[in-house]
Amino acid sequence: MSKVDYPRHAQITLALSGASGAPYALVLLERLLGSGLQVHLLVSSAARVVMAAEQNEQWPAKPEALAALLSERYQAKPEQLKVYGKEEWFSPVASGSGAPRRMVICPCSMGTIASIAMGISDNLIERAADVVIKEKGQLIVVPRESPYSALHLENMLKLANLGVTIMPASPGFYHQPKTINDLVNFMVARILDHLDLDHTLVSRWGYGH
Repeated sequence: MSKVDYPRHAQITLALSGASGAPYALVLLERLLGSGLQVHLLVSSAARVVMAAEQNEQWPAKPEALAALLSERYQAKPEQLKVYGKEEWFSPVASGSGAPRRMVICPCSMGTIASIAMGISDNLIERAADVVIKEKGQLIVVPRESPYSALHLENMLKLANLGVTIMPASPGFYHQPKTINDLVNFMVARILDHLDLDHTLVSRWGYGH
């Protein structure tokens, strides 16, 4: 099978850390792949625990096995979904010369936010985020915590001042949601809006009401 090359503008990094919010990540992954983007997927050990607790899904620890599982589920094209281990330092996302210009961490734990805010790169998620910031790309983090402590707020403010988009998993209700999926779709739609990707998940304010 011939190698498929995706230009950088058609690539995105999606990272899952250990906060609650697995349903957001699944719908977002499906939509990103459906948009034709090549997705570089990073999954922390804690995120796999959350996925099991919230979705009853046992995600394999080996990147190749997880890539095969999710590629089949979402009918990804060859090489469209790339999964990396937490210490694959030679992966494209670890270098400013190869990383996608866009990255979303969804869900994003407070520990991950703290590490990124302090410039710590002990794992590939943190390093990938550091790369996007230093290369002045687009980084969106989707924290899910309540309440926020002063430390949480300080770390998020620090990132916001660096140009990071802080998008808490706080779905609205003006679209009159009827199901949990409606709430999930609201948040995913907001992420897609900020990525400038078309969707039909939720009608925009002033349209369809």
